[in-house]
Amino acid sequence: MTVDEVIQSSPESENLFCIPATLDLAGSEIELVSLLNRERRLLDAIPDQYLVDNDFDFLIIDCPPSLGLLTLNSMTAANEVLIPIQCEFYALEGVTQLLNNVQMIRQHLNPSLHISAVLLTMYDGRTKLAEEVAHEVRTHFGDVVLRNLIPRSVKVSEAPGYSKTVISYDPGSRGAVAYLDAAKELATRGDYPAPAGGNAIGVKPGAVAESSSANTDTVSDNQVRS
Repeated sequence: MTVDEVIQSSPESENLFCIPATLDLAGSEIELVSLLNRERRLLDAIPDQYLVDNDFDFLIIDCPPSLGLLTLNSMTAANEVLIPIQCEFYALEGVTQLLNNVQMIRQHLNPSLHISAVLLTMYDGRTKLAEEVAHEVRTHFGDVVLRNLIPRSVKVSEAPGYSKTVISYDPGSRGAVAYLDAAKELATRGDYPAPAGGNAIGVKPGAVAESSSANTDTVSDNQVRS
């Protein structure tokens, strides 16, 4: 099947298109194991030129909460990684492994891949745990963590039961407003690229320039002293 055969337009926005998953996707991990070039199947199916020809601004790939071949395909096809992290203790357990995987993919499959944003979700300001997790995430990831975070909200949990997003289900709810604010922040600030030769975590574009300038000055000083 081609992209044009499976893509669908959203009934809620004329500028939003979706390729929905089916139950067949559950067996794809097993089918991919024996295929050649298995980690690039998604990249081959949706080439960059297709996005340009059809005037798409963003392609968002929703990955399963695992580190299997489907996620590997997604990271090979993508340039940026956005990580939603629940403000709970066990949510941090898989982050280290995820970082290792992103770094490995950068080295062997996709040098342009980097973590450009981290979104804190299910935040409950009444608990000390949520504050500690948020602090830990901001300390580790730095600038890529969005300032806006998503609070715990009953409306966010109810919306999927009505086959709606929280924004269409209850646009005035705290969860809907928080997601809109986070989306606006992400769109306004743009990409936070990772420094060349560094780790996979992105930094503010100005910080990269300042770092490069500082390195250049150091080299120049050393040359003068020589």
